[in-house]
Amino acid sequence: MPRPSAGSHHNDKLHVKKGDTVIVLSGKHKGKTGKVLLALPRDQKVVVEGVNVVTKNVKPSAGNPQGGQEQRELALHASKVSIVDPETGKATRIRKTIVDGKKVRVAVASGKNID
Repeated sequence: MPRPSAGSHHNDKLHVKKGDTVIVLSGKHKGKTGKVLLALPRDQKVVVEGVNVVTKNVKPSAGNPQGGQEQRELALHASKVSIVDPETGKATRIRKTIVDGKKVRVAVASGKNID
């Protein structure tokens, strides 16, 4: 997939970070939860553990002399996932507030800190 043209990446921010627990909101994996393994803010995508798993045929190489088939997670668009509220376990939006001079992410639904 080609990268966006130069200058179109003025807002390279995501509402999720690597290590966050998220729930998938739409698509064939709707309702699944997992940890964010990789965040790709430039492409507005995230890779979630155990979600969007495909089987890939791999050629033998120096690192893998056997080759064969490999299970791999593909990226999802970041708009399809939402952070799991630490209190209720349901999807929530986040709000950024300043606590003790640091900007932290807070769950809108319960008011609990996510960071």
